[in-house]
Amino acid sequence: MPHDPVPQRSRTFARSLRREATEAETLLWGALRGRRLDLIKFRRQVPIDRYIADLLCAEAMLVVEIDGSQHAESAYDRERRRLPSLRFWNDEVLHELNAVCDTIIALVRDVTLQPWR
Repeated sequence: MPHDPVPQRSRTFARSLRREATEAETLLWGALRGRRLDLIKFRRQVPIDRYIADLLCAEAMLVVEIDGSQHAESAYDRERRRLPSLRFWNDEVLHELNAVCDTIIALVRDVTLQPWR
């Protein structure tokens, strides 16, 4: 069954988020882009339903979110958490990039760690 087309405003907003990435998003994207992390394909700032996922691995049906303090208590983020996602704080990405990458590899490669698959 084909998916619903993504509204133009969602695509435009996702494009603007790609241009205005945070330091943590830029750092992690540098580690993931072009299948650099264990040959795993990721896309960034991907519209999914009403939300924009920071990073998406379609193969594993995994969304990776990189959050700052502005995400701590917002209603939008409580609703967004219903998607199967792996969440990291900006500081984790900035100071523990290797551990973040190891966690992502483990979740993508080990199906037993993925209850949503």
